[in-house]
Amino acid sequence: MTQGQAGDYRILHEAALRDYLAGLPELKALLGGVPAAWAITEVGDGNLNLVFIVKGARGGVAVKQALPYVRLVGESWPLPLSRAHYEFLALSRQAELAPGLVPALLHHNEMLALTVMELLEPHIIMRKGLVAATHYPRFVDDITTFMARTMFFTSDLALSAAEKKEGIAAFAGNHALCKITEDLIFTDPYRIAEQNRWTTPYLDGLAASLRDDMELHVAISRLKLKFMASPEALLHGDLHTGSIMVTDGETRVIDPEFAFYGPMGFDVGAVLANLLMACFASAGHERTPGERAAFEAWVLETVEQVWNEFARKFLHLWRSEASGDAYPVSLFTGEKGAMRLEAERQAYMQRLFTDTVGFAAAKTIRRIFGLAHNIDFELIEDPKRRAVSEARAVRLARGMMVEAPAFRTITDVTGSARKLRDWQPELSG
Repeated sequence: MTQGQAGDYRILHEAALRDYLAGLPELKALLGGVPAAWAITEVGDGNLNLVFIVKGARGGVAVKQALPYVRLVGESWPLPLSRAHYEFLALSRQAELAPGLVPALLHHNEMLALTVMELLEPHIIMRKGLVAATHYPRFVDDITTFMARTMFFTSDLALSAAEKKEGIAAFAGNHALCKITEDLIFTDPYRIAEQNRWTTPYLDGLAASLRDDMELHVAISRLKLKFMASPEALLHGDLHTGSIMVTDGETRVIDPEFAFYGPMGFDVGAVLANLLMACFASAGHERTPGERAAFEAWVLETVEQVWNEFARKFLHLWRSEASGDAYPVSLFTGEKGAMRLEAERQAYMQRLFTDTVGFAAAKTIRRIFGLAHNIDFELIEDPKRRAVSEARAVRLARGMMVEAPAFRTITDVTGSARKLRDWQPELSG
């Protein structure tokens, strides 16, 4: 891997990117052939960045360059280029802790806010696969390994207090990306905000009810405070099914530019929320009633397995790899100490589960009433059918957020989702 520092920032479109890559001997050799013959395609469909696929006679790479503004909105919303630096740091750390589950890094230029990574083929964005009702048998094992290892080994359970604080400091400057989360997830959907949107007119009444729901406002504010004030571990920060690339046999987590030290339930909740939304959206994609029943059953089973396997792996690491300053072994000696510590581990995981339930709800509501939406719902062509699917998801999410402690187990969540599968909401308009 090389790290370039040459030149001031400039946006590299096709011709400039070709010249830049041609000037890097290792990448030029990897791509092969004559640079003029390389195929360069801009494929970025996210909200923030340029993403190129570059293919030569011998191989291919993916190139990501941060823009100095939010791509979804334009130059009226400036954004620091330093996010590319934090993404590079996060990918580097994740590669150490969860090898094989993130793309390999090939080159990084901090001045250009540009990173070159391995080209993931034939992987596709998981969200697209879920819209097509595809099952992914490796997903549970891979994503739970990724989350358990990256979170445990960056937490106080594995690190000394000094190491943990150094980790927090390394990502503390990524506050502009955290601010986006704080506004778009925890604030804007619950007030009148210029960039909010929803399936109108059908969800107009539901949108208004969110703005008047003081119990919900208290619940989301508590979650926002936890997001801001609980640096439990290094998080991906945007771990949804649009940030995961998959095949039947492989999973790769991409795009950790929102990485920061925060509450672990935020990442776990993001994964569960996006699976639940895929399940609720499924009915809207049916051509004939019941044709996606097997897929929906698989998604809900996956929700259960993701939490259960994450908890199992995290607890295993705690029991076998704990060397941090939290819960010092010297305080829990002998059989009595071991039993008490194990009881505390279980209580810890229950608190983490409650956080996860709340954050999953927050992630769901923002994708229906906030700025950035999911194709799971957006690709439902009939807006009324889309609104029905969205309203079901919101009903579950509201309960999960306001009554999070009532959801004691993951089957409480999936059971509630199953009951709402055919619930018919009252729509506006």
